[in-house]
Amino acid sequence: MKVKLLDLTAQYETIRDEVMEAVTDVFESQYFILGPKVTELEEQIAGYCQAKEAVGVASGSDAILLTLMALGIGPGDEVITTPYTFFSTVSSITRLGARPVFADIDPVTYNIDPSAVAEAITDKTKAVLVVHLYGQTADMDSILAAANARGIPVIEDACQAIGSEYRGRRAGSMGLAGCFSFFPSKNLGGAGDGGIITTGDEKLAGDMRRLRNHGGRERYYHDEVGINSRLDAVQAAVLLVKLRHLDAWSDGRIANAASYDEKLGGIEGVTTPVVSEGNRHIYNQYVIRVPRRDELKSFLQESDIGCEIYYPVPLHLQKCFSFLGGAEGDCPESEKAALETLALPIFTELTQEMLEYAAGKIAEFYR
Repeated sequence: MKVKLLDLTAQYETIRDEVMEAVTDVFESQYFILGPKVTELEEQIAGYCQAKEAVGVASGSDAILLTLMALGIGPGDEVITTPYTFFSTVSSITRLGARPVFADIDPVTYNIDPSAVAEAITDKTKAVLVVHLYGQTADMDSILAAANARGIPVIEDACQAIGSEYRGRRAGSMGLAGCFSFFPSKNLGGAGDGGIITTGDEKLAGDMRRLRNHGGRERYYHDEVGINSRLDAVQAAVLLVKLRHLDAWSDGRIANAASYDEKLGGIEGVTTPVVSEGNRHIYNQYVIRVPRRDELKSFLQESDIGCEIYYPVPLHLQKCFSFLGGAEGDCPESEKAALETLALPIFTELTQEMLEYAAGKIAEFYR
């Protein structure tokens, strides 16, 4: 049996007619950049994420970058974040000349440790960039309390977490802004790159709209230097179709996670994901923690079971960030997680037979 890590074709087959009709409408209109489809998506995403405003942009990476730009973050500023995340979380900070300050993770949830955030705050801290990793929100009350006490804005990197909840609040609604990715592998994935920013601050939303369009307040009149990061209408049309199915797809992932928990829970040494009390985990990734991780990965791949390591090298140890002076031992929990975690197939269309095959092979490896 072959089990892919992700099978987007299986998802597409269920919505093919809806998607093709929506894309055809865009081609008939010949309105490809921003426009009514993007505005409609912005309104629907804002409502879905319990936010007042949403600003469509070209990618999740740009969503983070534009948020930092709108806050005026630049050389000499510090932004606290996690080293255990996708590259663009940190590259967005360094591209502006600011300095990322790494706070280690909670070893249970893999999200940034609130106590480490509080300890890292200095007079140079201009923002805290929290990542909701794998589809589960971080401990936002504790982080917000530490940041708010010093008047420091909190930005949510929710690129993996659309629809996840923390004590009844949606990802992207708790900090000053929330950054989302529509990369095809996300729970809400487009037909290419795309992203969106949510916020409750109308002025900030307006600043972001200018910055995504070369900093122009109107055509050919520029108050500031922005970038070209406009969401395409084709992407918006596809995402509007998919948004109608998002909760059902996330519920499917949650059900698959429960099946994995049951089947893997009795295997000595295998640690399954822990969901914090009051959280809704939407499982963009289902990540287990295991001994002999690399051997297990090879064994599963030889058995035609897709799996992946997210992430093999914490960002404080990446070569391109060596100028920051990071060293082994700086963030020990992130470094341990990078050696012990493995993501398994979790997509909604995963059949019970496929899931049982994957779980059975893991049990066989540790037998």
